[in-house]
Formats: sequence, C-alpha cells, structure tokens
Amino acid sequence: MRAEQIQHEVREVLLSEDEIRGRLAEMARDIERDYHERTPLLVGVLKGAVFVMTDLARSLRIPVEMDWMAVSSYGSGTKSTGVVRILKDLDTDLTDRHVLIVEDIIDSGLTLTWLKQNLESRGAASVEICTLLRKPSRLKSNVFVRYIGFDVPNEFVVGYGLDYDERYRNLNDVVVLQPEVFGGEATDEPVEPARRVLRPGIPEEA
Repeated sequence: MRAEQIQHEVREVLLSEDEIRGRLAEMARDIERDYHERTPLLVGVLKGAVFVMTDLARSLRIPVEMDWMAVSSYGSGTKSTGVVRILKDLDTDLTDRHVLIVEDIIDSGLTLTWLKQNLESRGAASVEICTLLRKPSRLKSNVFVRYIGFDVPNEFVVGYGLDYDERYRNLNDVVVLQPEVFGGEATDEPVEPARRVLRPGIPEEA
C-alpha cells in the first residue's frame, strides 16, 4: 500500500520506499565489512521489525542466520511498568554467537538496553544493534547503536512495519499521520525532515 492511497490520513510522507531500501542497502555494506569473517545472527524484534529485517537480510551478501523475539515493557494501559516481559523467546543458543539486534525504531531506548544486556548474559560473543529509525529527542538511554538508518522527529510515524492500532504496517513508505487519526489535535506546524545517519551518532551535514 502506498501513501497516496490513504492521503487523507497522511500529514507528511517522511521517507519513501525507495529512500528506505536505498539506506538499508548502504547499511548492509557496512555490516558486511564488519562481519566479513563471521556469520551474524540477526535477531528481529516483533512485530515492527519484520519488514526491516527481511529487506536488510536480502540486501546482505554474506551468510546470516535469523531468529525472532517479542518483548513488552507495558502493563495495563499505556504507561510502562518498568518491567520487560519476553513474549516470544529465541530458538537459537547464543553461546559464542555474534548477534545483531534489528529494530524498526528506537524511541526511549530503555527496552532495547534491557534486551541487549539480556542477550549478552546468554554467552554471546558480541551484541550490536541496527535500527532503521531513531527519535533522538525521545532517548532516555545511552545504549550504543552501531547502525542507524535515519533520525526522525518526535512525530507519530507509521508504515514499513510501524503501526497504529495494528494498522498501516503494510504501508510501503514511512509517514506522519494526521493528528485526528490517532486522537491528537490538528496542527499546521511543518514536519521536520528525516536525516540519514552516516556513522553512529554523527548525522549527515546539511
């Protein structure tokens, strides 16, 4: 599904499918250089990372293995309890494995910090993180992320695996929704553009 098919619900197209796939291919080249003598285990975080994980894996030109986890840091309602629950665990033994966690978006980073520490405790030789999107203004953790696709503004973004109430995951692009779609207040404020991150923590210069 493309953004133009639901244009009345879309405030701004933040990233097109071509931009996303192009950036994933660039990230794949970085991963290949770092893991050229190793076989990384890609660990996708369900459900949002499905599209990122599959497209990244298909862009890689080195052998990889794949597994999936589902975790939740929420109790009743929408406020975090501070306790992370594993809803679906890995099937793979991590002993001496080089693990690459693949995420769709990093918001606060708190759950990801816990997840990285959990996988390290299982005897992994290394645990690194790859994410398509990151919201710098929302970060509450200094967890190191080796591969970052784009920094995005603090807006309600959906598409390419990201959802609102389980909708929009199959949208090819990443878009900002109209506030009325998710119960927000209408605004005329312009949406800040997404920015490619060339190296961890170093955004592309304008």
